[in-house]
Amino acid sequence: MQLFYFHVSDHVPSSHNPKASVVIDVLRATTTIACALNNGAEAIETFANIDQLKKRSSEWPSSARLLLGERGGKRIEGFDLGNSPVDVTTDVVKGKRLFMSTTNGTRSLDRLRDSKALYAMSLVNRSAVAEKLLSDQPEEVFILGSGWEGSYSLEDSLAAGALASYLIENNSINVRIGNDELTAALSVWDYWRDDLVSCLRKATHGQRLEGLGNHDEDFECCSALDKIKVVPMQKEPGVLRSL
Repeated sequence: MQLFYFHVSDHVPSSHNPKASVVIDVLRATTTIACALNNGAEAIETFANIDQLKKRSSEWPSSARLLLGERGGKRIEGFDLGNSPVDVTTDVVKGKRLFMSTTNGTRSLDRLRDSKALYAMSLVNRSAVAEKLLSDQPEEVFILGSGWEGSYSLEDSLAAGALASYLIENNSINVRIGNDELTAALSVWDYWRDDLVSCLRKATHGQRLEGLGNHDEDFECCSALDKIKVVPMQKEPGVLRSL
């Protein structure tokens, strides 16, 4: 199993579909996706484009849907929820389909939607996704961060390094590092692994969230390593469900 990490979607080779892909957006899309599915959401349908989301969601009864998303860290006007994992509680999301669009994470998911197997990962479900990869043993895995509007993000590299570290520790013979970006991500993980919440706060997007208000609960939730066992997997284009 050869692993490749790409900081943002524009860095992914355009003519290549890997056996498996993992999309990461620690702050906060893939954390929210994992938490929502863990709390009983029927599915998460993701969109890069807000107008497409609104058109698609209008086909569902209002009692069975929630619109969820942000731009610039703030909830989209008219949507039911923003992009906070602490808001997708069981009482709110159970049995409902979430139609989701975010500044960065849903764009990365859209970029790799043609992958043979596509997973959403954050720190909270790192070991669950890793165990799925160890079970399936795909020949190659693309790991894609979401960054911030096309630029590098520290927290996504942290999570990519966390995933690679877990895979190496549990199957060192069969796991190979495919590019320098992932080697660097492993270094980020080694540096911050004992203080994950500080890494998230140090990251520029973490500082951006702090500038928008009190997000202490988000930081604590997003840094809770291996807390849940949900593996969000694309079951049909753009639709993620729990395995």
